[in-house]
Amino acid sequence: MRKALLALASLLTALTAPAHAREPAVVAASEAGSTRFVPSRIAAERSAIASYGPFRVLDTGRVALVGVTDSATPAQFAAMLRDYPALATLELVECPGTEDDRANLELGRLIRAAGLATHVPRGGSVRSGAVELFLAGTTRRIDEGAEFAVHSWIDEDGREAKDFAPDAAIHQPYLVYYREMGMDEAQARAFYTMTNSAPFAAAKWLDAAEMRRWIGGGEARSAPRIAYLDLQGALP
Repeated sequence: MRKALLALASLLTALTAPAHAREPAVVAASEAGSTRFVPSRIAAERSAIASYGPFRVLDTGRVALVGVTDSATPAQFAAMLRDYPALATLELVECPGTEDDRANLELGRLIRAAGLATHVPRGGSVRSGAVELFLAGTTRRIDEGAEFAVHSWIDEDGREAKDFAPDAAIHQPYLVYYREMGMDEAQARAFYTMTNSAPFAAAKWLDAAEMRRWIGGGEARSAPRIAYLDLQGALP
C-alpha cells in the first residue's frame, strides 16, 4: 500500500511541478571562495562504498550528495534505498543544484518519505535546487562553516518568478512543497520570496546562522520510515 501511494504521489508531482530548472551553472563551485568545499567531496568519493548517480554511500547509515540532480535521480535514490535500507542521514557535501525542478521536488518528497535526516557539514555547499533537498530532512542540522545559495528559477522562455503575478499558478508547486516540508503558509511564502529575491543570473548567499533562522530548531514534520522505494512505472 505504501508503495502504491508513493507511486501515485510521484506521478502527481510529475504532472503538476514546473518544467523549468534552477540551473547549477548559476552558482558554480568556484564562486564565493567555495573551492574549499572540494576536499570534502574528495573525501566522500574516496570513502564511498557504493555510488548511485550523485549519491555516495558512506556506510550503512549515511549517504552523501556530491553532485547535480536530474531526471534520473529519483530512480537512483530508490535503487539505493533498496540496497541500503538502513540509511538514516543524508550529508549534503557538494550540491550545485538540479537540472530538473520537477524531478528535484519529487526527490525531496522521497527523502522525506524515507525518513532521512539531512546534515550540512562544515564546508558543505548547498546551492540552488539542492536547498529544497535539505528541507526534506525529518530533522535538519547545519554545522558552522556551511553555506547556502538561492536564486530565482527561470523557464524555457527566459521568464523568472518575478515575471508572474504573486497568485499565479506557476508558484504553487514550490509553496505546496514547502508546506509539505513543515512550513506554514506564511513561512512558505516568505521563504519562496527570499529564494526568488536574487535573479537567475546571480545568487543570494546565506551562512549557517542565516539558514537556521529559516528552519527554526531544525525539526520537521515526521513521516513514516519505509524500507525501500519502488518507482518502476511511476516515473515519466
